[in-house]
Amino acid sequence: MVVSDSDASGGEHEQDGTGQKPESPSRPVTAAARRERRATARPAGKSAARADDKTRPAGKSGEKTAPDAKGAPTPKRDQKPKKASVFARLVRFIREVWAELRKVIWPNRKQMVTYTVVVLAFVVFMVGLVSVLDLAFKWGIGKIFG
Repeated sequence: MVVSDSDASGGEHEQDGTGQKPESPSRPVTAAARRERRATARPAGKSAARADDKTRPAGKSGEKTAPDAKGAPTPKRDQKPKKASVFARLVRFIREVWAELRKVIWPNRKQMVTYTVVVLAFVVFMVGLVSVLDLAFKWGIGKIFG
């Protein structure tokens, strides 16, 4: 019998009318048991499809066919792709910028006033801090070299 973590903890378990614990699949304890359980719960992937040749279509078993979009050869690296005209690229750029601007959540008036006040207060604080530091360094340099 496999004992799961929940069984070993001594917690309350549901019981049926006979006082027995209902039969339910317990959680696997070992890693191997978990892998085995996962393998039965999931559908077969590509490796299982490759192992079973009957699932493959007859025309795809290695025969070369006419190149289509997926079967076309990879272009050579030194081959330069065709560029669109400057006007077409500019129009595309503007279209993409416009699409990105539509995604922006613009602030309402109250938020804009709040943000402006916060920025102005921070700027005033930084100006005061830099001014105090400038005066302190001026005084210190005057005492040392003056």
